[in-house]
Amino acid sequence: MAILVNKNTRVLTQGITGSTGQFHTRACKEYGTQMVAGVTPGKGGSSFEGIPIFDTVAKAVAATAANASVIYVPPPFAADLFLLPVLSHDLPSSTYTPCGIACQ
Repeated sequence: MAILVNKNTRVLTQGITGSTGQFHTRACKEYGTQMVAGVTPGKGGSSFEGIPIFDTVAKAVAATAANASVIYVPPPFAADLFLLPVLSHDLPSSTYTPCGIACQ
């Protein structure tokens, strides 16, 4: 198994203002992961525990040089958000944790 995240990985959280996004972002930060940005449309300019929040992934990547993304969004937005960061913004790694989607 390949290790996709290391001490140099700069991670952005999509859905950082939701409860699941906040919970996991906080845990990653406490573990030592470089959580450099959050993305929630309409909440750009604010922050979560010192992590700046942007309206779009493009703005977050441009401002922070993020090179990985974690996604914590409700089901209706899941498919689009999973593919867009990787395809549109040259993020080599993206992980989606379902919020409200049954997993087996």
